[in-house]
Amino acid sequence: MPLSPLDIHNKEFGRGFRGYQEDEVNEFLDQIIKDYEMLMREKKELEDRLKQTDERVGHFTTIETTLQKSIVVAQEAAEEVRRNSQKEAKLIVREAEKNADRIVNESLTKARRIAMEIDELKKQSKVFRNRFRMLVEAQLDLIDTDDWETLMEYDIDTTTLDKLEEKREVY
Repeated sequence: MPLSPLDIHNKEFGRGFRGYQEDEVNEFLDQIIKDYEMLMREKKELEDRLKQTDERVGHFTTIETTLQKSIVVAQEAAEEVRRNSQKEAKLIVREAEKNADRIVNESLTKARRIAMEIDELKKQSKVFRNRFRMLVEAQLDLIDTDDWETLMEYDIDTTTLDKLEEKREVY
């Protein structure tokens, strides 16, 4: 067990024939007591500070551990979000590709139908053109007939018609 300042103060030395001078020894012991008390106070203060520092280090260690766990959790959450985003992006791309295929197929079907309609209209226009040509040619043939000349030669006496009309007005 370490010495206390009280132990140093109460220490009695035996007297010898040619011993040290008592006043000098007592004075030196008083100085040792003061220094020893000061060292003990400093030691106590340092122990208190060390205890506080240990507590703070423990607190910071706890915070560090908590932060490390939080970082790990955040990294795992970020990874999960990234994986989910990739899955969702793949689904969106697949859906877009399906829609694009559907739209392309519908467009091709419409284009085929329109091409068939165009072909049908071309056929109908040829038929109409031929029929119209035949009608025009028939009408031209009619104009070229001799019947027109006969009509031109036919002479109506309008005086007879005028007389008939006058008679009718009288009645």
